[in-house]
Amino acid sequence: MPGDEGADQTLPRFAALVLEVVQRVPPGRVLTYGDVAEYLGEGGPRQVGSVLSRYGSDVPWWRVLRADGTPAPQVRARALDHYVTEGTPLRRAGDRVDLRRARWHGDAG
Repeated sequence: MPGDEGADQTLPRFAALVLEVVQRVPPGRVLTYGDVAEYLGEGGPRQVGSVLSRYGSDVPWWRVLRADGTPAPQVRARALDHYVTEGTPLRRAGDRVDLRRARWHGDAG
């Protein structure tokens, strides 16, 4: 499981890298799947999504979303609950994250 030192050694290298990035995203901030791939300099949005789908249950998976600011459909309701709890900036309709205000740029925090 992610977060368990011993188990991290059994994760594929790319998966471990993705999970490390996601773990660093502060509450109330987000990245897109493509942002994570760009931050790592490898993979792509689909590969990042696959990692989170398979291994992401122990990291703040809701802080990674689609390029349009929406979470994956299968986790939408749970993700929106997290955004409200964390104070993540949402668009006026409240159905997606305001990426302009919420995007994390990898800085400390």
